[in-house]
Amino acid sequence: MFSHVVIFWTDPAKPKAADELVAGAKKYLNKQPGILHFHVGKMATSPRPVVDQSYQVALNIVFDSKASQDSYQNDPLHIEFVESVFKPNCQKVLVYDFE
Repeated sequence: MFSHVVIFWTDPAKPKAADELVAGAKKYLNKQPGILHFHVGKMATSPRPVVDQSYQVALNIVFDSKASQDSYQNDPLHIEFVESVFKPNCQKVLVYDFE
């Protein structure tokens, strides 16, 4: 298995950016071959000081292999998401990939 975790910081000047990002991820990113698990959502608040609460949206996709994740990166739907949803709504992103 291969996990692809993406943390998004949305543009504070766009109050609906988090909702648009979640909707766009659901529309474009959960159809690619090799996906075993797909989850996207807004940050859940927590009173625990070890929990980062500076971001707005997180995406977690588990693929059957690194090769599937590599193909996903070049998939036209992923590219459309980046261009039409991510770039207009986000200021920063961090990606964590692990086997």
